Amino acid sequence: MTRPPAPSPSSASHVVVGEGESHQHPLGGDAANSDTRFADQRTVELLSGRRMPALGLGTWQLEGEDCRRMVSAAFDLGIRHLDTAQAYGNEADVGAAVAASAVDRDDVFITTKIGNDRHEPGPLVESVRASLDRLQTDHVDLLLMHWPVEFERVGATLSALAQVQASGMAHHIGVSNFTIEQLDQAAEFAPLEVLQCECHPFLQQRELRDWCESRSWAFTAYSPLARGDVMDDDVLADIANKHSTSAAGVTVAWLLSLPRVTTIPKTTDPDHLADNLAAAKIELDHDDLDRIAALDEGRRLVDPEHAPW
Repeated sequence: MTRPPAPSPSSASHVVVGEGESHQHPLGGDAANSDTRFADQRTVELLSGRRMPALGLGTWQLEGEDCRRMVSAAFDLGIRHLDTAQAYGNEADVGAAVAASAVDRDDVFITTKIGNDRHEPGPLVESVRASLDRLQTDHVDLLLMHWPVEFERVGATLSALAQVQASGMAHHIGVSNFTIEQLDQAAEFAPLEVLQCECHPFLQQRELRDWCESRSWAFTAYSPLARGDVMDDDVLADIANKHSTSAAGVTVAWLLSLPRVTTIPKTTDPDHLADNLAAAKIELDHDDLDRIAALDEGRRLVDPEHAPW
């Protein structure tokens, strides 16, 4: 793969984003050292020292009242990590649910992602401001580049992403659906902290997870239940029976047992949300982990035409 050029003066460097006060910088040392949010749940420490809840609610394909209902149910259970994207078309629903809840905004970790048609610096910044309006907040906790489309321009895109972070509109930045070669290059352009990728027992992403662990990045697994395929697997069912849970519970427990891994299962059933939260307390033994490791077959379920692999 050809290395993308550094951003030119006509691109990222001319994008003006207001700089916050120095003591308000999202990665300020004092704030990082005193971060006590999410103390009652499992978290992953980011490079900045701030913490990210390990278990969240994915909102892909959740819209309208269904989306607002599931966010409310997640809050009732104590889940404080919400994942959305500009492409999902539901940022306004997520924002409305957060605004209507009794949970303080500072106690919620919100992730959104830049649309594939907003990678040029100017449109990127405009899209973030529009996302914040829809989410009814002055910042997102994590802002991701959703897909590495037009990778030859990634330097300009990520430099603009870094400017957005420096302004305070995003407290952390990262990427999604990148290959290792792309990650090696992208890490040179911005202070990234998170990679989000499809990951489940049938696509375990060991190399990407190892890459993140070696650099103290967080790895977020989306589609962790393999769009329901985990429920049809005999090995997972057997392990679930052993622990008096479901195959989904075993899968969530497995992901949360991995170093620096977070996960965002989507569901439309509040009972399943409760099961996901309970899975954080399941302790899988070495035999369980070995059996799950043997399920990896590279089964990819998210494979659009613009994917880099």
